[in-house]
Amino acid sequence: MARHGARTPLLLQLSLLLLLLPGGTLGCASVAVGSPIVPLGSAVTASCTVRSEMCRGLEQGKVRITWMLDNEPMAGSQRRDVEGSEVSNLTLPQFNRTQARLWCWVEWNGTKQRVGMAEIRAGYPPAKPFNLSCVLNLSDYGLTCQWEPGADSHLPTSVALKFARSRAPAGTGCTPQGGNNRCRVPRRLLQLYRQMELWVSATNALGTAESEHLCIDPMDVAELDPPALQSIQSVPFQSDCVTVAWEVAHSHMHMELLCELRYRAPEDAAWALVTGIPGQARTAQHCGFLFGTPYRFQMRCRRSSARGYWSDWSPSRNYTTHEKAPAGTLDAWWSARPAGAGGWLEVQLRWKAPGWREANGRVLGYRVTLSPRRRGRDPPTICNTTRTQCNFSAPVGTARVYLSAYNAAGESAATEVVLLERKVACPHAGQPLAGLRAVPGGERSLWVRWEPPPAPPAAYVLEWQRVPVEPGGCSACWQMERDGATTAALIRDGIEPFQRYNISVYPLYPDAVGMPVHTAAYSKQKAPSFAPKLHLKSISKSDAELCWEPVPVEMQNGFITSYTIFWANSTAEVSSAAVGPSLSSFVIQELKPSTLYKVLIMASTAAGSTNGTSLTLVTMALDDIEIQFLFLTLGLVFVLLILLLICFQKNGRVKQQFWPSVPDPAHSSLGKWVPAELPQEPLQVPSMREPSLATISTVTVLERAAGKQRPSRGKEPTGEPTGAFPVPPQPYVRQERPGTAWAAVEPQRGRGGSGEPVQYARVVGAGYKGQQHVPPRLYLRCGSSSSQPLLGDPSPSPQPYENLWFHGAAPQGCPGDGGCPEELPATFPLLQGLRIGGAEELHDCRVF
Repeated sequence: MARHGARTPLLLQLSLLLLLLPGGTLGCASVAVGSPIVPLGSAVTASCTVRSEMCRGLEQGKVRITWMLDNEPMAGSQRRDVEGSEVSNLTLPQFNRTQARLWCWVEWNGTKQRVGMAEIRAGYPPAKPFNLSCVLNLSDYGLTCQWEPGADSHLPTSVALKFARSRAPAGTGCTPQGGNNRCRVPRRLLQLYRQMELWVSATNALGTAESEHLCIDPMDVAELDPPALQSIQSVPFQSDCVTVAWEVAHSHMHMELLCELRYRAPEDAAWALVTGIPGQARTAQHCGFLFGTPYRFQMRCRRSSARGYWSDWSPSRNYTTHEKAPAGTLDAWWSARPAGAGGWLEVQLRWKAPGWREANGRVLGYRVTLSPRRRGRDPPTICNTTRTQCNFSAPVGTARVYLSAYNAAGESAATEVVLLERKVACPHAGQPLAGLRAVPGGERSLWVRWEPPPAPPAAYVLEWQRVPVEPGGCSACWQMERDGATTAALIRDGIEPFQRYNISVYPLYPDAVGMPVHTAAYSKQKAPSFAPKLHLKSISKSDAELCWEPVPVEMQNGFITSYTIFWANSTAEVSSAAVGPSLSSFVIQELKPSTLYKVLIMASTAAGSTNGTSLTLVTMALDDIEIQFLFLTLGLVFVLLILLLICFQKNGRVKQQFWPSVPDPAHSSLGKWVPAELPQEPLQVPSMREPSLATISTVTVLERAAGKQRPSRGKEPTGEPTGAFPVPPQPYVRQERPGTAWAAVEPQRGRGGSGEPVQYARVVGAGYKGQQHVPPRLYLRCGSSSSQPLLGDPSPSPQPYENLWFHGAAPQGCPGDGGCPEELPATFPLLQGLRIGGAEELHDCRVF
């Protein structure tokens, strides 16, 4: 079973190989379609027939037929016919592809194989060609025809130019090559001077279409060579007429031609055309030309049958007519002012150059006089210039001047210029206009419209000036409207886009010039060239005042409609405000204290906006009043501190409370009578456990030298012996407990004494400020009956002192004279903390 299963794929592969061998499917299957070319969108039917007996390997198996339209599967119906063949039918209800391949597939034992294919094309019938035209070339007499094709049919289409001559069957004249829509019929197929019928035929699998038939004589469509202009001259006696002479091509000498002549001046917008000129005449005369004007002439011809084509225009020939004295009057405008106390007027007279029709040639100059020209006499000339303005002085009361233009042929008639008075109003005239406005008429023109005054004027004068005045341009361009009933005028002279112009309109009355009315306008606007630069004028913790310089007029490019200020903090909270174009400052309010802001200004016109550079500012933490109050407070505190320091310095009691005085024992009076060097025995004192008492290291008692008097403040004993100051005894200190020590001196032989040491005093350390208050103690020197030499001999101590730290009331039971303690000097800090215990047992004590 395993071997049989393994053999099955091998047999299937061999069967497919036999099907794919050359001739393996020959006659095995066939595909048939109703029509290989169908109209686009129509239905398509197809069938696929598979003969199993002719297909190797399919005799015993079941065959399944499937369809593929290009790569798209299609579903068909399958059946078996009477001959035992498998037949599958397919119907496509709407075929919307211009070209596709339909494949028939056979599926056997799970494997598919293509066994047949049919190609289908779809499209439209050919469209009808149109605009057929032909031209005969007289150099080789070949007829070239061209046409416009119709819509694409999506199918192969053949196109041919057909012709038919009289009493001859139709034939093919030419076939276009390379997809062109023109071809050339040779001379041998043409019939000159006789009618021929020509048309275009287009044919494809779905039908045939023909253009309209063209019946022509080939000579009627002959293309002629243009004539050549020989000369152009003015007629002497008729100065506005000229004579034109020409020659035709030699090949056209035998033809009857009809020609046309055209001419134009530089100022003309279109050509002037002269028709109906016989070609054989060779010359023609025409009138109505302007004097002193350059013209350009051209000519063309065709056959007189009026069915042929015109030749090309001949090469141009230029001619200038002869001049004549200028004609017409000149438009003039003036301004006058007194020239001082001499009785003269300074007059500025301006005028417009005559038009090219009135100039009758090139104007050489202008002449201004105070009186008209008379027969045989020329008036004195006050101005002779080639410009269109003149400044001159005239006597006061001059009411008229006379202006004329001249060229090489003569001088025009003088134009009388009346110097009218300019005033606001008069009883019946002189009123200004009721209204004035200006709108763009184009990029380089402006329409000025106004409302006429109550009294109709005789004329109007319009003045306009660029802002700012451009060097080299007209300082005040102007024009005159002689029709007093008009209410609008188009101005063009010197108008440029994106520039501002101030416009004034003066009404002219028979005896006065009305006051002008002014306006401003742009012919075209755009965004400003730049926005103003912001400046910080003042700032506080919540407000910031900004200012800027207005945009110059020449950089505005239009009327400024508004300035928009934007400001944002570090958290991207953006706010904005718009101000009018007349303002140059703005106050931003409700700002946060001590915050960084970026501020931007934008200038806008009706045609766009421009952003300026940003300004960074930081609001203050405090306002000016708050800062002043803070400084005032600090100043008061500083003054109070100084006053307190002064008080502390002056008041010793207060000073001692905060800064107690600690004297330097090295500079005390004790340091003067104590020997410089004394052998000391260090006192080993255990660590202090009670901070209330101070530890005393050494106490030394000295004997006063014999004969040395002790200074005293009271009475001194008189019976004390004097003697030499003995060698100081070695000190001895016995420490019993922290804070208390018993002091003694070594034995010394003296009068009435023994050699045993006697305990006479106890030294106890006292605390400083902050410790428990104790009653003041006395430092006493005792003169008892003890046999101690120390107690019996005079003491070398200085004056008695009192502990200043414990300065207070005298102790109870003070003796009379000399019995009260005296103050110790402040330079003995160690002695101030000492108190001697056991003094109550001593008799006959006195203060030392």
